[in-house]
Amino acid sequence: MNKWKKKQPATIKPFKRQTLAGDGFGGRAGFFLSRALTNIRQNVFVNVVTIGTITLALLIVSLFLLIFVNLESAAESWSERVQVTVYFDKELTSQDQSGFSGKISALSGVSRVSYVTREEALKRFKSRLRGQETLLEGVRPEVLPTSFEIALKRSHRDTASVENFVAALKLIPGITEVQYGEEWVRRFNSLLNFMRLLGTLLGGFLVIAVIFIVSNTIKLTIYSRRDELEVMALVGATRFFIKAPFLLEGLIQGMAGSVFSVVLLFGLYEGFLHNAGSFLTFNPATSGLSFLPPEYIAGLLLAGALLGFIGSLTSLKRFINV
Repeated sequence: MNKWKKKQPATIKPFKRQTLAGDGFGGRAGFFLSRALTNIRQNVFVNVVTIGTITLALLIVSLFLLIFVNLESAAESWSERVQVTVYFDKELTSQDQSGFSGKISALSGVSRVSYVTREEALKRFKSRLRGQETLLEGVRPEVLPTSFEIALKRSHRDTASVENFVAALKLIPGITEVQYGEEWVRRFNSLLNFMRLLGTLLGGFLVIAVIFIVSNTIKLTIYSRRDELEVMALVGATRFFIKAPFLLEGLIQGMAGSVFSVVLLFGLYEGFLHNAGSFLTFNPATSGLSFLPPEYIAGLLLAGALLGFIGSLTSLKRFINV
């Protein structure tokens, strides 16, 4: 037997890819999430900087929203003063009151109609001259006109709608005079439109600035691990496999930043309510100043998550071709 028998080449077994906990959606998601949390623990400083930047950026936006919401609430309160008054040169009977009230209520945009007698008009006049009631000595209720005070719905308080409503009122027979403070309504609506336009422009600018800041901050996180990304790409990892943990990491960073921003905003709000009385001439706690509505808070939380996700997605494009 030839001891120098030729050796047979070793059989190479095909490589079998290991599955990720069943390789289903839950297994992959769990792996990517654990990988994202590991990345956060391994790069604490960079992640703290990123979350802090998102928190500060969203805090600025949320402060602007808080101011804007309360200005809108104040404007809504002021707009309730938009009132049309119809005067009559005689006292109306109960039948006349019902007739005119029905005709006025039938017009589009009417919220409330109330009849003011001559006695009630004199009482209001005296209350406005409190401390100088002697000026009205001898004045009889008969010298004052009776009137209907008409409050309009919110959607009919703009200048054009009020003018159309007044024109329709004047077509009702028997109405002597109609007043609604034309100049005041026009100036108020101009101010309201200016506030909304300014709020929209400032809000849009803040959103663009926040996206830019967050995207560049997250880019630092990705840049600090560029070698890891290159190695993973070289060993054959798919783009999705490389991206998924970083996208989840950005999502977690964004959600954490949005939660911290809402908590800080609430702390500032409470601190302002309890301390503003010492340097303001009014008490903000009793002036109707309110915190952000639940839908705005939910929007901020969602915006934070989206900012983190989009920031990671745009930053990854520098290292991984889409």
